[in-house]
Amino acid sequence: MGPWCCLLLLPLLAMALHAQQQQFMEYVERRLTLLEERISQWHDQSSRYSTELRDFKNQVLGMLETAEKEREAMRSEAENAAVRVDRLEREVDYLETQNPAPPCVEVDETLMEKQVATAKQRKNEKYTKLTDCSDTIASIRAMKILKRFGSTSGLWTKDAAGNSEKIYVFDGTANDTVYVFPRMREFTLFSATRKAARIKLPYPWVGTGHLVYDGHLYYIRQQGPFQVIKFNLSNKTVVDSSVFPAEEQIPVFGLSPFTYIEVAADEEGLWAIYATKEDEKNICLAKLDPTSLDIEQMWDTPCPRENAEGAFVVCGALHVVYNTRLPSRSRMQCVFDVSGTLAPEDASLVYFPKRYGSHSGMKYNPRERQIYAWDDGYQIIYRMEMKKKLEV
Repeated sequence: MGPWCCLLLLPLLAMALHAQQQQFMEYVERRLTLLEERISQWHDQSSRYSTELRDFKNQVLGMLETAEKEREAMRSEAENAAVRVDRLEREVDYLETQNPAPPCVEVDETLMEKQVATAKQRKNEKYTKLTDCSDTIASIRAMKILKRFGSTSGLWTKDAAGNSEKIYVFDGTANDTVYVFPRMREFTLFSATRKAARIKLPYPWVGTGHLVYDGHLYYIRQQGPFQVIKFNLSNKTVVDSSVFPAEEQIPVFGLSPFTYIEVAADEEGLWAIYATKEDEKNICLAKLDPTSLDIEQMWDTPCPRENAEGAFVVCGALHVVYNTRLPSRSRMQCVFDVSGTLAPEDASLVYFPKRYGSHSGMKYNPRERQIYAWDDGYQIIYRMEMKKKLEV
């Protein structure tokens, strides 16, 4: 090919390259235009989303403000309702005081005949009082909730006869360890048991009917027949034990099926509250010798076991506390005086303040004239208002 031909081809090649460059530039412009359109759409959508988010935020803030106002209104209504409930409880207490229900004493002719026959057989049926105590409970003067400790059922008490300030705690209804706090302050301030000494008993205890009396622990051991163990708290030894002479024992309280014997103390000394299969409807009472654990005298009381949750003795009179299986208020509704000074129908009907569950342990302290109670895990002190039996 000659030089003339090359010169002719050069313009053609230049025109082809120019056409390709023009197509490429048009392609790039189209892509940039599409990109700009997408950026514009994204910007519009972002603006719309921002506006919707701002509107939603304002709506939520308004709803929160409305909810806060409604919460304040509900809190105010709840406070007003609580005030009305407290006022209603005071009115109910007043009405119950003015119009007491009749004592819960079941008249059973067969039981009365049996008691008369038993009375003829006993040589020392009339109880000879050891002291001149003639007081009875008139009302509950004050109630103090100390704390919540341990299981729902248990017992806490002080020495009913000595001057010790120690607090003895039986947590649960079956164990072999007793917690001992040096004073009420340590028991109240500390929730754990690290401030308490531990006494491991030689035999496990059962129920909540135990008692600390004059430096000794009287507790119930279940191994075959029920035994009352007398344990010296100073030298940690068993001083004496006694098999309770009652055949086919059953739980003494209908609402506390774990307690078969309740050992109690009052101004007269030591007592045992129990029940037997022979007379399963009513509660029995026995006077104990603190030294030898011998039974000095026994009584069949007219106080029924049904709906009973606890009992204690004050000045030789058995006081039984009743409740129901459904939530209600505890009431002291049956009193049996072994000396015959106070008739059951003449005793005051005492209602306990509002409760948490049910009293599993109630120990009367004759030195302090108050009751140490265990109510659904709460440790409570009831201070009693006393009056003479003849004044009831």
